[in-house]
Amino acid sequence: MCGRSSLFASPSVISDRFDVSPPAAFEPSYNIAPEDDIPVIRDETPGNAELRSWGFVPNWADDPGDWNGLINARTETVDEKPAFRDAFSRTEDDGTTRTGGHCLVLADGFYEWQERTDGKQAFRIERSDVEPFAMAGLWSRWSDDDHSLVTVTVLTTTANDLMEPLHHRMPVVFDAEEEREWLGESPPSKAELLAPHSGDGFEKYPISSEVNDPRNDSPDIIEPVDAPESDPQTGLDQF
Repeated sequence: MCGRSSLFASPSVISDRFDVSPPAAFEPSYNIAPEDDIPVIRDETPGNAELRSWGFVPNWADDPGDWNGLINARTETVDEKPAFRDAFSRTEDDGTTRTGGHCLVLADGFYEWQERTDGKQAFRIERSDVEPFAMAGLWSRWSDDDHSLVTVTVLTTTANDLMEPLHHRMPVVFDAEEEREWLGESPPSKAELLAPHSGDGFEKYPISSEVNDPRNDSPDIIEPVDAPESDPQTGLDQF
């Protein structure tokens, strides 16, 4: 799964890396949690990065307040689940109004927790060059007569060799050349795009439990720590 991420690159780095205008009022974050605003690029406005609430609410929901926002969608069933299928297929509510679609969820790292006999060990996963990257996402627009709300979810797939020791799921991570294909009107192969990342150019390392509390949002939480010697997942591993 993917339930915590970060993006603390500068607006100029975001702009250059993704060829977009950076989000307005962007504040770098080391610990982005569900229900926080998360930086995304939507297929409806592909020239702009923007901040949207992390926790998908279907456009047909009676009241967003009745929903516990869906932070992840499984690639295996995303085209079938009523909450996600319209956004995945980019079905329009009428001939002109977009109520959902594809997006890129921007990050420079995400976090996962490994179950151990003595508790959970947090890990950070990032590119070896620490550059930002994009994860596959969906967005939804809910509205009534007075309000409009755009929310997003991150797509997940089966874990690759790096992630499997930590969790059986991982976010769909794109290489740079795949990002605009996902935003395009007809991606050449959704199944191929949504497959687990090869792992080239990524790494993981253990970090402190400070990340567990989303109120902790500082560079300190991404500092590596020594993992318990009793566990084989120590030090820095190549992804």
